[in-house]
Amino acid sequence: MEEKKITENTYNTVIVGGGIAGLTSAVYLARSGQKVLLIEKNKELGGLVNSFTRDGFQFEAGVRALEDAGIIFPMLKDLGIELEFVKSHVSLGIENDIINIETINDIEKYMQLLVKLFPESEIEINVFIKIIRKIMKHMEVLYGIENPAFKDLKRDKKYLFRELLPWLPKFIFTVGKINRMNMPIEDYLHTIIKNPSLRDMIAQHFFKKTPAFFALSYFSLYLDYFYPKGGVGKLSEALKNKIIEYGGTIKTETIIIEVLAENCLVRDQNNSIYNYDNLIWAADLKTLYKIIETHDLPPVNQAKYEETKIKMLQNRGGDSVFSLYLEVDEPLESFRKIAHGHFFYTPSKSGLGETHRKELNELLSNFENIKKEQIMNWLDKFTRLNTYEISIPGLKDPSLVPSDKTGIIISLLAEYDLFKAIQKAGWLDEFTSEMENHMINVISDSIYPMLKTKIMKRFSFTPLSIQNRVGSSEGAIVGWSFEKAMPVENKIQFSDRSVMTPIPSIYQAGQWAYSPAGVPMSILTGKLAADKIMKKRKFNS
Repeated sequence: MEEKKITENTYNTVIVGGGIAGLTSAVYLARSGQKVLLIEKNKELGGLVNSFTRDGFQFEAGVRALEDAGIIFPMLKDLGIELEFVKSHVSLGIENDIINIETINDIEKYMQLLVKLFPESEIEINVFIKIIRKIMKHMEVLYGIENPAFKDLKRDKKYLFRELLPWLPKFIFTVGKINRMNMPIEDYLHTIIKNPSLRDMIAQHFFKKTPAFFALSYFSLYLDYFYPKGGVGKLSEALKNKIIEYGGTIKTETIIIEVLAENCLVRDQNNSIYNYDNLIWAADLKTLYKIIETHDLPPVNQAKYEETKIKMLQNRGGDSVFSLYLEVDEPLESFRKIAHGHFFYTPSKSGLGETHRKELNELLSNFENIKKEQIMNWLDKFTRLNTYEISIPGLKDPSLVPSDKTGIIISLLAEYDLFKAIQKAGWLDEFTSEMENHMINVISDSIYPMLKTKIMKRFSFTPLSIQNRVGSSEGAIVGWSFEKAMPVENKIQFSDRSVMTPIPSIYQAGQWAYSPAGVPMSILTGKLAADKIMKKRKFNS
């Protein structure tokens, strides 16, 4: 009986983590004919690429829109998946000034907005805009062709000779330019802009110490955003359906609590055992290194494993977010008149200054002696001076909200350690409620006055919510913090190495496998991990 159980639970590849990377690995391996098992801790798949419905309002649980980056559309085409998309146009606003970003020429509007607010810095702003233009040209090269990972180069000779080969020299040249802009965005802006408030207007909605090139590529990304009809979760749903179509197996609400590398098996919370030929870990990497046993690794692998484990466990996830969800008794048209459905808004041009850095660190370093009133005073300043990402799904797809109603998501970067300390102190619910109140007051006193009286229901996700639901260390939404040396690959020309681990037959994928990572890079690592396994299997056969 025991032998039958092991046989039933033996797979060519087991994939742990049903986010967008794990879904990608699973669909390609299942399509290749492998016996594949995808294991996900939650009831739903998709991780941060997920939508949910409440009271007839549909919201995004993670990312608010998608960007192709030469990866998503080629993948869908390769898999024969048809989804309907709309452009997710972006608006930028500072105080009472709002601009809509719809074409590459709208960078002029951005320049004019900054000059209007900071006329004394006009020369520096011109320099900054020139840099943005150069980066946009680099981005055109970087994502200028369909990613070769999703093309059949042996059969598609036209793509190989007319697109890929002429592109490669440009890519190599561009990568050199990118690597020279690897310093943190805060440090980089100090070299070209003197006014601290202007620097804040540019940088304060980026993660701490984000590499300058990655941060300043945002204007190009604004032009690339798109939205699946029916919500972002439609992408994950389509991949799930393809996995099932290709004969793959999916187990949800299953938590892996042990990996025995020497025996090529994993064990879940119910003590079920799954044997694998290959394992792809598409979940939190710190978790893997906490639960894995590697006693019988060869000495060379064991030494590399121990070195990697130390790096992983000593590092931490990057910034998290606090997201406020509102159900509003006001028609979509009222909001459409103000801004697009993807809106980055800063209510004060003063800037955060050290509010989210030095001041918060001082509070956290002496938290036991800090009074609740001091935290609330900090919160007031933090919410008044911050930059908000506002998403209104109904402005992209009106079917996602009840008639004459609007659903709104208002987010801002938030520090996991603060929420953890307040939870430990026993007043997390009170703080969360106060944060919601402050955010509503700031936004209703500035850009959306209708929120003063028209909110029907509200709820929020904190960094702790993200950690609990997604299983992401420190509630991070883009993998590793940029504040320490990266424990994973972070150079685009070596992205194929990002999926390798020091443990035989174990690969990694997702936002923790490569940095900086968004949805496209998570998808790419999922595909690269699958490719490594398929190539290995073909070689062994």
